[in-house]
Amino acid sequence: MNKLGTTIIGCGSIHRVHADAIVNSDFGHLVSVVDIHKHKAQASAQEYHCRWYTDYNEAIHDDAVDVVHICTPHYLHSEMAIKALKAGKHVLVEKPVVRHIDEAQLVIRARDESGRCVGVCFQNRFNQTSKKAKEMIDSGAVGAVKGIKGIVTWYRNEAYYTSSEWRGRFATEGGGVLINQSIHTIDLMQWLVGGVEAVKGGVSTQLLGKVIEVEDTAYATLFFRNGARGIFFATNCYTTNSPVEIEVDCEKAKLRIYDGKLYIEQDGNCSCIADDNSKETGYKSYWGNSHVVLIENFYRGILSRGSGSIISVEEAVESVRIIDGIYKSASTGNIIYI
Repeated sequence: MNKLGTTIIGCGSIHRVHADAIVNSDFGHLVSVVDIHKHKAQASAQEYHCRWYTDYNEAIHDDAVDVVHICTPHYLHSEMAIKALKAGKHVLVEKPVVRHIDEAQLVIRARDESGRCVGVCFQNRFNQTSKKAKEMIDSGAVGAVKGIKGIVTWYRNEAYYTSSEWRGRFATEGGGVLINQSIHTIDLMQWLVGGVEAVKGGVSTQLLGKVIEVEDTAYATLFFRNGARGIFFATNCYTTNSPVEIEVDCEKAKLRIYDGKLYIEQDGNCSCIADDNSKETGYKSYWGNSHVVLIENFYRGILSRGSGSIISVEEAVESVRIIDGIYKSASTGNIIYI
């Protein structure tokens, strides 16, 4: 079987996860890497034995490239995705797929006109804990969902923002803790329960107001289409990166994802029924360990004309809608229907 040729745009920390997955893939091989900083592109190309570019337009017009991975700052995602699609390439985008809903519509239009695939990296959907929780909810094994809570208490200091000019600015990052650190949690919450109808929330900047213009703390009440209610809290003001906590309160049991494990509380007993910690990745723990699975599914979906588990733009943009709703609610004080 011929493998799909791939280029990775952006040689920051997350690109290593993508590159390692591709070089060990049954379906893809790494053709090139791209970064505007020549030394980063060269270092990655030397490590992964591939070509390098500083201009992504050269890479996406290479006939050897079938798939483009976009691992760049948020404000570049839609522009690069659209150009790659117009060049006839499939596209896999790191989160968030876009900063704003309007950008999503442009990407969807370019995808439909090109006939190519676009996937989004919400890799935590492929964690064993997430999949098991989803299976139990969808099967009715734990009864109807009454509520869900998501808690993210992480730490980001001044150096984190000042080391990259695009961070901490609405124009380039699209937001703060909502769209960058906690978007995976928001995605899992809406994916597990079945879609958010309305939100009421608030945002604030508690610590680094002199450094950033975006929020470092956010909270919301989520009203789901099926009648369930959620609560959400996220902050970058803690002193460490604590494990994310997601709890689903169902009629027959409670499901709790914490520190890479899924627990079920039922009839006074608590037991672990899934564990994501069996494999050490060597990457940051909060990235999860499912990029490899997501990438393989994306490539399989391309090769089998859509039968793989590709997280589409339409699915991924639901989290952006929720985030947009929280911002609007924070500015108006109203419940926002999304």
